Amino acid sequence: MARHLLLTRPEHDYATRYLSAWIEKVFDLANNKGYSIIDLYRERANREEFESVINKRNPCFLVINGHGNDDSVTGHENKPLLTAKVNLSLLQGKITYAISCRSARVLGEEAGRYVNTAYVGYQEDFILLYREEYRTRPIEDKLAELFLNPSNLVVTTLLKGHSVKESVVRAQQEFLRNIQSLLTSKTKSDDSSVLRYLVWDMKNLVLQGDANKTL
Repeated sequence: MARHLLLTRPEHDYATRYLSAWIEKVFDLANNKGYSIIDLYRERANREEFESVINKRNPCFLVINGHGNDDSVTGHENKPLLTAKVNLSLLQGKITYAISCRSARVLGEEAGRYVNTAYVGYQEDFILLYREEYRTRPIEDKLAELFLNPSNLVVTTLLKGHSVKESVVRAQQEFLRNIQSLLTSKTKSDDSSVLRYLVWDMKNLVLQGDANKTL
């Protein structure tokens, strides 16, 4: 039986376009590992289709890209996609990674109370810096790479069969490597906020629920 990976990829602003473009990097690995990819791209990243796909195809792994707050994550045009008091039960028994702001606070904590369920996300805002000149070519943006390569490691580590805990640790280690690289670089960063926000994202990436769960 095929295992399903569900991704939401809204692209209605620059931040979501970056997340969408960079998460495509995991597609080849997912296919090679035998996963069937369900790609809710652009307008398809809406609550109705999200709920329908989960109910019909029961994906074991969800990667949600979008804006968020304490108790919800949004999809296309910032419309609610997943909300703690509305459709949280959809996550039961699954691994979810939300690349969004603050959703690990309430939404993730409540999801983690389900048995055999894990939620990875950020307990504060997820900060992503990028260069204006690369807004139409996100993959070429080396500044954004400092933030999004560690984020993608959560996904690729899980796809390779490791535990949720290990996926978070490896992502945090990659953030740390990027921080150390900037600190020891002979080339000065043109923006001191880069270091500050890498540390911020590293510290705020958290795991709720079953730390030992694997795909």
